[in-house]
Amino acid sequence: MSNILKKTTGLTGLAVSSNPRLELSVLYDRILRLSTHLPKEYIYRKSVENLAKERINIVKENENVAVIEEKINQGQVEELINHAKNEIFLIQEIIEQRPWENLLEKAPPHQWTWPAYK
Repeated sequence: MSNILKKTTGLTGLAVSSNPRLELSVLYDRILRLSTHLPKEYIYRKSVENLAKERINIVKENENVAVIEEKINQGQVEELINHAKNEIFLIQEIIEQRPWENLLEKAPPHQWTWPAYK
């Protein structure tokens, strides 16, 4: 599988990647760079950095795409590429929205109680 290009992913709308190892490496590196814009203590940053580091090591250590798919165990490499792109989009949204900062206005009392407070 490492030298043979598969013809299809078998998934509608998901094209075969011609160089998945390179693509994954670039995407995981970008995830790591973007995560530096999040606060160090932010739990999402810690989680996404650990996941990206783990996966980039798997990609760098293994030439065979089938081995990468097996070790990561989250589907085909094309799906992993799609997941990484979605993660990049999410990180960019989080950086823009800055959810770790305080609200502009104080939240109303009992906002999260159910049934609704009367």
